[in-house]
Amino acid sequence: MRRNKVDKSKILDSIFQPKSIAVVGASATPGKIGYTVVKNLIESKYEGKVYPINPSATEILGLKCYPSIEEVAGEIDAAVITTPAKTVLGITEQCGKKGVKGFIVITSGFGEVGDHELEEQIVETANRFGMRVLGPNIVGVLSNSGKMNASFAPFLPFNGKAALVSQSGALLIALDAASYTRGVGFDKLVSIGNMSDIDIADTIEWLNKDDQTFCISLYVEGFKNGRSFIDVCKKAQKPIIALKAGVSAHGAAAAASHTGSLAGAAKIYGSAFQQAGVVQATDLDNLFDRTLALSLQPSLRGEHLLIITNGGGVGVLATDAAERYGIPLTFAPEDVQAELKKHMPDFGSAKNPVDITGQAGTEWYVDAVRYAMAHPWVDGLVVLYCETAVSNPQEIAEGIHQAVLESGIKDKPITVSYVGGEKSDNAMKWLVEHGIPAYAAPDTAINAMAALREYARVQEMLNDKEVIYDGVDREKALKIIADARADGRDSLTEVEAKQVFAAYGLPITQNYLAKTEDQAVELAQKIGYPVVMKVVSPDILHKSDAGGVKVNVKDEQGVREAFKTIMANSKAYKANANIHGIVIQEMAPWGTEVILGSVNDATFGPTMMFGLGGIFVEVLKDVTFRVTPVSSNQATRMIGEIRGAPILAGARGEKPRDRDALAKTICQYSNMVLDLADEITESDANPVLVYENGQGLKVVDARIILKKK
Repeated sequence: MRRNKVDKSKILDSIFQPKSIAVVGASATPGKIGYTVVKNLIESKYEGKVYPINPSATEILGLKCYPSIEEVAGEIDAAVITTPAKTVLGITEQCGKKGVKGFIVITSGFGEVGDHELEEQIVETANRFGMRVLGPNIVGVLSNSGKMNASFAPFLPFNGKAALVSQSGALLIALDAASYTRGVGFDKLVSIGNMSDIDIADTIEWLNKDDQTFCISLYVEGFKNGRSFIDVCKKAQKPIIALKAGVSAHGAAAAASHTGSLAGAAKIYGSAFQQAGVVQATDLDNLFDRTLALSLQPSLRGEHLLIITNGGGVGVLATDAAERYGIPLTFAPEDVQAELKKHMPDFGSAKNPVDITGQAGTEWYVDAVRYAMAHPWVDGLVVLYCETAVSNPQEIAEGIHQAVLESGIKDKPITVSYVGGEKSDNAMKWLVEHGIPAYAAPDTAINAMAALREYARVQEMLNDKEVIYDGVDREKALKIIADARADGRDSLTEVEAKQVFAAYGLPITQNYLAKTEDQAVELAQKIGYPVVMKVVSPDILHKSDAGGVKVNVKDEQGVREAFKTIMANSKAYKANANIHGIVIQEMAPWGTEVILGSVNDATFGPTMMFGLGGIFVEVLKDVTFRVTPVSSNQATRMIGEIRGAPILAGARGEKPRDRDALAKTICQYSNMVLDLADEITESDANPVLVYENGQGLKVVDARIILKKK
């Protein structure tokens, strides 16, 4: 039978919270995946119905076995498929006719080995019956709250408030075991596999509504639709933390523009995560550490972090880490210091870090933590403890917890670090069980606090509004592009690229195309000396390399000489080059050189780049990226992110550059490449000369590479 279309979220309920499960390919042979899945469902005390499906068995692990899914009398929410790849399409049809809602395909041998056609057929068949497909090529789904281990992972994870979604099945199994040794709890583990149908965005959307999930952690290798991921994450009400693998290369070696050659997975994914409100992790340990904090504590909304310690050494390490992770410490106000001095000997320090010394016992910790948590100046608290002979680690832990409760404060974060032996380890486990993240090193506790601060900051960025400009002449831009395509070209000349830029309101230099030497003289006189002269040829993209540029041409004789020289150099550089003429351009006054650009990323689509021009882009690659469109606030952040930002701010006695005009131009440029996403694959405005405050900027050179059609 064919079912009517069912609400997507309800179908995902049947995968992540199924009331009944059929295991197709169930086996009575230990070691086989079909046996392991049935065994795991039983051992996890799954409370729904389990239907093993195997035509060669009548009973598996004490459960009645059915020859086919169609023989099961009751309703089936989810079918877990463990049979060989070649059988899965037929089973999909059977499950659809039975009325199964969720199709969980553990089986491998599809798109990951090149058989995309079979994978697509399975999804098409499943969707025709209103089913959604998780997988193929996955470990399965695990849920502590659902008492469900519908996977071949060995056991349910250490219980907690986070959910982990992983594209790597083997890694998910390893992290399942590591959750116990690390003491980081998860309610759910979801293996996402090939994402033939249900992808990471779908899973986040469901987890965001799940009452048992307080933090969503991701191991990401890639997205099929990066913009869908950003949209879903922006709407999420829970912290999302992501570890992106595979950032060492992005296949940009053959790119035709500066932007294309500089684009890389690390930069683009990092920017996309920020724009989506997602906190990043640097490695697996960091993913665990940050997940623990984000699943247990509120965000750090203010700037004032206070550190309380009983050891000067760990306090110094924490101070170094705070600066390293972007939370520079300031001394506590006098009233805070005066109160904290009451809870330490005379030789203690109440500045920040607050060193209550190695003599500190539980009472001093309780009084200091309780006071600090309640004081309005304190936005977050890191408590450090070095194990000593005069204090008991467990009593200190209970004291810290008591102090937090007695303060009555629930909207400020706290993280803890213990440095010591087995007693300290046990005390930290107790703290985690009671909702306080605890770590074995002070810099880790600080990094966890930095994650809470980053979450607050990226959430604030989600309020940015898109910038829409009037006066855009899209039809003119499309006509220029169409004419170039009609000419058999996949790139625009500089003159054409600037005309497209001008159609979107970008401030370009005055320039005209000269076909003859006499016309060049006439146009130079029209513009006014001095002028710049550049060859215009679709076959010569890098004009300087060809000797095709002359600057500061001051008179008629200079124009005539430059025209001849540029023509001769260009023909020597490429004899068969199609030379349209020579552009005569106003000689823009000196300004700080920057570069703007775009690349049509395979994952996120049109992506904007900004950086300082000249040596900074050629050698230092000092650039930053954003997925378009770019808001005014994001543009301002881009300007401040590069290492060369102080140059634009007015370093070493120079006057500040017009950063407001630059931010506006970044927004306009981003709107242009988004609007023309079907036409433009790469582009550059390089250099763009930025002048002093209030004097704007000028696009001096332009390049647009078209999508091949």
